[in-house]
Amino acid sequence: MLPTIIDVRRGPGSDRAGGVPVSPARGSRRPLGLAEIALTDGFWATLQQTNAAATLAHCEEWMERLGWIASFDRVADGTIGPDRPGWSFADSELYKLLEALAWEHGRTGSTDVDETFTRLAERVARAQDPDGYLNTCFGHGTQQPRYSDLEMGHELYNTGHLLQAAVARVRTVGVDAFVEVARRAADHVCREFGPGGREAICGHPEIEVGLTELGRALDEPRYLAQAELFVDRRGRGLLGPVQFGPAYFQDDVPVREATVWRGHAVRALYLAAAAVDLAVDRDDADLLAVLERQWTATVARRTYLTGGMGSHHQDEGFGDDWVLPPDRAYCETCAGIASNMVSWRLFLATGDERYADLMERTFYNVIATSPRADGKAFFYANPLQQRTPAEGSVADEVNPRAEGGQRAPWFDVSCCPTNLARTLATWQSYAAVAEPDGLTLLQYASGALRVELDGGGVLGFDVSTAYPDAGTVTVRVTEAPDRPVRLRLRVPEWAHGAVLSEGGGERPVEPGLVDVERLLAVGEEVRLTLPMEPRLTWPDERIDAVRGCVAVEAGPRVLCLESVDLPVGVDLDDVRLDASIAPVAASGGLSGAVVRAQVVTHTDGAGALPYSRRQASAPARESVELRLTPYHSWAERGPSTMRVWLPTVRPR
Repeated sequence: MLPTIIDVRRGPGSDRAGGVPVSPARGSRRPLGLAEIALTDGFWATLQQTNAAATLAHCEEWMERLGWIASFDRVADGTIGPDRPGWSFADSELYKLLEALAWEHGRTGSTDVDETFTRLAERVARAQDPDGYLNTCFGHGTQQPRYSDLEMGHELYNTGHLLQAAVARVRTVGVDAFVEVARRAADHVCREFGPGGREAICGHPEIEVGLTELGRALDEPRYLAQAELFVDRRGRGLLGPVQFGPAYFQDDVPVREATVWRGHAVRALYLAAAAVDLAVDRDDADLLAVLERQWTATVARRTYLTGGMGSHHQDEGFGDDWVLPPDRAYCETCAGIASNMVSWRLFLATGDERYADLMERTFYNVIATSPRADGKAFFYANPLQQRTPAEGSVADEVNPRAEGGQRAPWFDVSCCPTNLARTLATWQSYAAVAEPDGLTLLQYASGALRVELDGGGVLGFDVSTAYPDAGTVTVRVTEAPDRPVRLRLRVPEWAHGAVLSEGGGERPVEPGLVDVERLLAVGEEVRLTLPMEPRLTWPDERIDAVRGCVAVEAGPRVLCLESVDLPVGVDLDDVRLDASIAPVAASGGLSGAVVRAQVVTHTDGAGALPYSRRQASAPARESVELRLTPYHSWAERGPSTMRVWLPTVRPR
């Protein structure tokens, strides 16, 4: 059944579309809001429904259980102290949940969701100090003083997430008591850190993106100016030393001078997202060009096949160029979300489809990988190889945040579940953009769209597709103005051989944006057919860790080989893919591919080193067919070993 497309009360600065996470002050491309697009069924609708039915309550239950929400009650009643549970950034998890709840209420109109939001928001409001300061870890009783640990205290980071929750509220309901809480907090930040105040920054960027978007939502230029101050202060050594160096905080090089993203991945990407906002709203072409170059360099040399970013566990950070080990890939779920935050803003600013291409890759192979099918367990890190089967997460306890090959219900650092919750609640907002003369479809899912065009008239479509399991996307016109308009569809960068059918004919189309620009008739269909056959993907030879390997992709999904799909007695380390034989699609309605491989049998010398001065003799080989499955579903069938990059058969 088609979800109801709702109307909302709009507050000052709210977008007319009924709510979007990102609403630039300039530009011809406008994201579709909750009142303009609704998913009906399929891959992302299922994830979105699971998020609403299970993940939101799951996050609240865990935070109640651990006392993270009760910390706000304790601030209000004066009993909070150094014994406050959780890390310094635990407040942000409640704010991200509130943001998710606000978007979910805006998406569905659910009174139950709204009641949950209101109940939690009231507990937050009671903890706010009279001057607008709001934090449960610092500044009360015998706790450390306010802003006494800007390197690792996360006070401004927490406030940034509070502001983003308020953006969701004002754009779905209007200015209410919670939005006023956020306004007072933002005003406090401007007084404390603005001109004449502390010349300082937070160790974890986030306040910047919160200020820019709240400034847009409330039409308050002071917030954008404060965000600009924070961004311009980066790279001046304002933060104290840390064992990973100033790059960890992005405090080593000014934003305008950096050539690539480095240090802690989420920090780097949140800062970049805010910098794009500033470049757009300030009409700063030079800054935008710098950020585009940083994106290009990082994607070309420091990004995994899945779209994942961050190859270091120790600092959750980027490695040097070409340092992309599959088994030690960190690829934090939050970094995938942050990557899409940056790419989305760059697409809105430039219209370059390569940003939407990376978003699709990251959506399917990082963001969709994290949640378990029931929405109650998650991956924090997303490696591309698992060498040993996981011992299993503990269902009723807090789990370590990165190690292991099974999804866990909660982590000691549990930023990913709540970040996923707010992202999935808004997925449809990244699927399309309106332009004065038409509409561009960027991500494919079944749904309904209805847009009032700036150039006049209404344009409506029903989209029907089984993507990513099948490559046909059918767009049926439900409303159209009596003038020529443009429907634009993205042909992904991997989709060589795509075909567009419209107006009684068909034509091949190349990767990029393809236009249908004419008078559209209600009831007519435009059909895009994308090639979904499995394909081999080879790594750049400069990536040492996967030289001599190959990966298999099908459509937007990266595939992997799991030990549960191996013949009995076969070890994953002994599988060699025969790249001379093309992979074929799995049969019987199964997702994935079937490949021809060889299993090698080794004879190890007792006590000998695994090296030789002579060319090793070819081991015995047995030819087998193996099924590869979508990487995003790995470990759903229990503990396993897994590889995305498979060694290839070496010539005899």
